[in-house]
Amino acid sequence: MSIKAEEISALIKKQIENYQSEMKVSDVGTVIQIGDGIARAHGLDNVMAGELVEFSTGVMGMAQNLEENNVGIVILGPYKDIREGDEVRRTGRIMEVPVGPELVGRVVNSLGQPVDGLGPIPTTKTRPIEGAAPGVMDRKSVHEPLQTGIKAIDALVPIGRGQRELIIGDRQTGKTSVAIDSILNQKDQDMICIYVAIGQKESTVRNAVETLRKHGALDYTIVVTASASQPAPMLFLAPYCGITMGEEFMHNGKHVLVVYDDLSKQASAYRELSLLLRRPPGREAFPGDVFYLHSRLLERAAKLSDAKGGGSITALPFVETQAGDISAYIPTNVISITDGQIFLQSDLFFSGVRPAINAGLSVSRVGGSAQIKAMKKVSGTLRLDLAAFRELEAFSQFGSDLDKATQAKLNRGARTVEVLKQDLNKPLTVEKQVMIFYALTRGHLDDIPVADIRRFEGEFLSWLDHNQKELLDQIRTTKGLPEDSAMAAAIDGFKKTFAKSE
Repeated sequence: MSIKAEEISALIKKQIENYQSEMKVSDVGTVIQIGDGIARAHGLDNVMAGELVEFSTGVMGMAQNLEENNVGIVILGPYKDIREGDEVRRTGRIMEVPVGPELVGRVVNSLGQPVDGLGPIPTTKTRPIEGAAPGVMDRKSVHEPLQTGIKAIDALVPIGRGQRELIIGDRQTGKTSVAIDSILNQKDQDMICIYVAIGQKESTVRNAVETLRKHGALDYTIVVTASASQPAPMLFLAPYCGITMGEEFMHNGKHVLVVYDDLSKQASAYRELSLLLRRPPGREAFPGDVFYLHSRLLERAAKLSDAKGGGSITALPFVETQAGDISAYIPTNVISITDGQIFLQSDLFFSGVRPAINAGLSVSRVGGSAQIKAMKKVSGTLRLDLAAFRELEAFSQFGSDLDKATQAKLNRGARTVEVLKQDLNKPLTVEKQVMIFYALTRGHLDDIPVADIRRFEGEFLSWLDHNQKELLDQIRTTKGLPEDSAMAAAIDGFKKTFAKSE
């Protein structure tokens, strides 16, 4: 087979006609130091703060320290194979995570990659993890309640959509349980929930995911996990990843609840990163910008104005205290950023008052505007009743004779404490809460023995479901309190059937 010269020349001409010269310029640097999840690179003169860079092993990093003659990079993944002298290349992209409804029901890591073994997530959209918080004029004041289903919170420290309410307490005082119950109560409330687990044991996260799945809450929840075994950069990034996924829903007019469990561990991870990057330490060895670390995260939670679609992100940040010290550095920082705090006390928890909410130290700076009218009416005196009870309780321990008024306050207080107790993973609808608080504050429980209060409540609410459904429906639809006569008749009707224990 002979090849003709004309064919070869025609082929060459065709190739020359179709030839396009493309010049690709990429910034490449050299690793000059590596260790402890931090790399220093020389030669990346134009790199941006927070930009993703790629090492020759394929592992990604994020540029943090932009110094005169080198760049400090935090490595987002295994760094054992990276060596001094390796190439590191700019990507031109700021750190971003996938967003969208496809993530709902999945468990992902701080980079938005699935870790639940259910295969890849078919998302098409990403958002940068650092974003500006909505401005003053883009916001609307908080006015819609976010029902947590927890009596002590909905009555004493109500949370509204768009609010940031800190949950603070020692370890093992039921902080995570409060968050999980709040998520369970969002079923059929048109809410997307995002649970961010920072620095927790993988078994703990697994238990939380299984609880959500068992109660059908995973259908509207995204779980972001950066477990204790992961490198510090992943723990530092996890909350920003969670809020970024939430912003996508908020800007589409939806309502989102984001739980950060917990920010103390994020602050510790950030301290580790900062010290490794040789940033100067401040109080308690935290870097000077640890306040900004949390403020730029929590300010992104907001209730948007109607012109912006009216969506909202409600944030429930957690902070762990040491021996109940809420005046430590990180707790005071976060208290000053949030719109109130729920303080969980270990003494209460161990004495069987669960959820162990200290009503005296807990506050909601949104208050009554985050409650329906019926709840406002029945819970108005609860906080005062509890405060008076706690004060008198201390006095009555001295065993002095008490007058009738003091005795009545002590009796009412003891019943209030019993009513505010609640079982795990059993959130209550707001109309049922209104009914039991009405019975309590109007004196209908004063003749029920304290030991029977929990049983009375359970049987009463079950009885209402079967015999007074229209009364519950009326509270739910009108959000107001029905006639006193109708409420009293319902309570008296049940009391006739209730058998007190001897």
